[in-house]
Amino acid sequence: MQLETYISDLLYRYDCVIVPHFGAFLTHRVSAKVHETTHSFYPPKKALSFNEQLQNNDGLLANYIAEIEKIPYQVAVEKVAKQVKAIKSYLIEGETIALHNIGDLILNTEGKINFEPSHHINYLTDAFGLSQLTSSNITREVYKEQVEELEDTIPLTITPETRKTRPYLKYAAIALIALTLGGFTASNYYVNQIESHNELAQDEANQQLDARVQEATFIIDNPLPAVTLTVEKPTGNYHIVAGAFRIEANSDKKVKQLRDKGFKARKIGVNRYGLHEVVYSSHTDRVEALNTLRTIKRTHNRDAWLLVKALD
Repeated sequence: MQLETYISDLLYRYDCVIVPHFGAFLTHRVSAKVHETTHSFYPPKKALSFNEQLQNNDGLLANYIAEIEKIPYQVAVEKVAKQVKAIKSYLIEGETIALHNIGDLILNTEGKINFEPSHHINYLTDAFGLSQLTSSNITREVYKEQVEELEDTIPLTITPETRKTRPYLKYAAIALIALTLGGFTASNYYVNQIESHNELAQDEANQQLDARVQEATFIIDNPLPAVTLTVEKPTGNYHIVAGAFRIEANSDKKVKQLRDKGFKARKIGVNRYGLHEVVYSSHTDRVEALNTLRTIKRTHNRDAWLLVKALD
């Protein structure tokens, strides 16, 4: 099993991937930046780090492996533990563990794990396809100085154009302006008349429509009988848990599978670890819940367990 492949897949979607009894790989977003000296542009990315203190199993990695390899969850947990044991043994012997697309792990003199992240991959999906680029320096001031030198050496002069006076053109222009103003005034008067006529016609049509609506009467001769539906709402503080899932779609799939087998399965929310919990059924009576749990463990799922929790 290539553990680093599954960790790398999850780092695209999650900011924390915990390897049980080993540590957690964490990501945080780093904004795009420009190097002032080299004029290099670096796109936004997810910076990768490692925390040896986070070792509790949150189910994310094991659930993903179980889903990909089509194996039970417990088998996936055992495979991860076996891989972690091998990695620790190599680290103790002084070897460097190179995780493809993630980074290198090595023990320091204090027995702690040092992590050197890989810079060959960007786990930020928003920046997919963006790569580092270098731009040439822009010399705006040089061009500005050249323009100022040209203005100093080549002065610009404007010579007024000499024209002959033509007085009859002045009178023709005055006549044209008068005709234009007269035509504009007549056009405005005609448009106003049309708009007034249209408003009167629209008001009359609206009055006729209101009168017809008021005269209309809707009568139902044979009304349908009223239907009363009784919906049974699951209640109780004793829940028989079938499983907990990091991905909500998987919990929905589990609920459907159990309902197809006759169970009153449902989701009861997200627990403190961020997992979607699915139960076979909920009960108000503790004895009834225990009897049902024994039956389920004997006939369907030996890993089922009883959760006592008051739901909102």
